[in-house]
Amino acid sequence: MESKELKERAQALRAAGRTPKQIAKELGVTRAVVTRLVRGVDVVRPGRVHPSELPLLGCWISRQWSNGLSITDRPADWVDDEELPPMAMGAGLVSVAVARADGNAVSTCGFLVDTYCLGVKNALPPTTSDPDEVPYFVADFFAAYDTPPVQAPIDLARHLVLGAVDYAHSLGFDPHRDFYSAAPHLGTWEPPSRITFGLNGTPYFQQGPHDNPDRIIRTLDKSVGPGNYHVTVVSATH
Repeated sequence: MESKELKERAQALRAAGRTPKQIAKELGVTRAVVTRLVRGVDVVRPGRVHPSELPLLGCWISRQWSNGLSITDRPADWVDDEELPPMAMGAGLVSVAVARADGNAVSTCGFLVDTYCLGVKNALPPTTSDPDEVPYFVADFFAAYDTPPVQAPIDLARHLVLGAVDYAHSLGFDPHRDFYSAAPHLGTWEPPSRITFGLNGTPYFQQGPHDNPDRIIRTLDKSVGPGNYHVTVVSATH
């Protein structure tokens, strides 16, 4: 199995515009390995504007995104509901959408973030559409929530999404494969995040319909040790 370092190096080279053949030669692996490592990575070709440099049209985050989290030196524009009931429905699972102008069109993408444990569980790769379709995109993306999302500054989205990815990495989990193509829309990341992830600082795995709880629990046992995290699973009691 390829190491995390090898994967990250391959993805960085691909994002910089290197071909799979060039990456394979530089890293000393086969092209088949490179293809698997860089699947879904957005490529910035010469003459193409990096997604982070496209004008920002909007950034939206589902409400109660900060439930269970602590924030250092919280900026005034990092808004959320004033009163957050403990463990409200959807706590720890946050949706983030970003729209940027791309010429006469709009490029949109989105992320489903587990802020308590797994980081980016799903991502919507950049999609180009007409500007008048943005409201429909936002409505559809947040359709599962009872209330509309809050408009948010892009730096909050960076700290929330990319910070959650860093946190999940520390626990032994990689983001969804489409994260890499959507991430450039968030801009340049300068860690650490202002946000302390986990439920009140402790990893908390809440089983979703596509999760493998046994694998995730084994990973947490290895990374933080038994008894140092919380779990809610459907099929078994831990």
